[in-house]
Amino acid sequence: MSDQHVPHEQDQVPQDQVPEEQVPEEQIAFDINDFPGGARSAIEAVMMVVDEPITELALASALELPVDDVLAHLHALEAEYAEQQRGFTLRSVAGGWRVYSRSAYAPVVEKFLLDGQQAKLTQASLETLAVIAYRQPISRSRVSAVRGVNVDGVVRTLLTRGLIEEVGTEGESGAVLYATTTYFLQRLGLGSLDELPALAPYLPEVDVLDELAQETRS
Repeated sequence: MSDQHVPHEQDQVPQDQVPEEQVPEEQIAFDINDFPGGARSAIEAVMMVVDEPITELALASALELPVDDVLAHLHALEAEYAEQQRGFTLRSVAGGWRVYSRSAYAPVVEKFLLDGQQAKLTQASLETLAVIAYRQPISRSRVSAVRGVNVDGVVRTLLTRGLIEEVGTEGESGAVLYATTTYFLQRLGLGSLDELPALAPYLPEVDVLDELAQETRS
């Protein structure tokens, strides 16, 4: 006969006698109203440490609040900062919220960070970025066709600065396609590409770009 012992109900250890290390530690909970400034101050505390836009859903999850309440607090804080003429504001950019310095104080911020030297894109970079923004996804040959010059160096600069990224290749030619990034939206203060000014009608359509690119290669 086997010596293996089969535990019976009376052999089971009561729950309150289970060693402490075997009981899973519960997640720390808090009541948002226990904080001195309540929900809005808690939101401000979180916004001070994020390094990229954070969504209302992420804030709601972290603060254990309904999403609608978080959104209402964000808009209220934004209005409060404007009324008090604070040097910063809350803005919804690229699908999330983040603290930004107010545009009216741009000269002060530039002087502090850059010692008066404005780090701007060159005209060639701006023109190339505009073509990509309005005709994305687009290949370098098509961008070159619009600008009439080789844009390889400019594209590398835009890639390095994180304003554009590779998003695939064209089926037939295999040419790399480029599009703008979320960082591009952040830098322009836009929520989406739909907020770009109406410039696209002044740019050639894709079939015209193909013709121009072909002429450039011939």
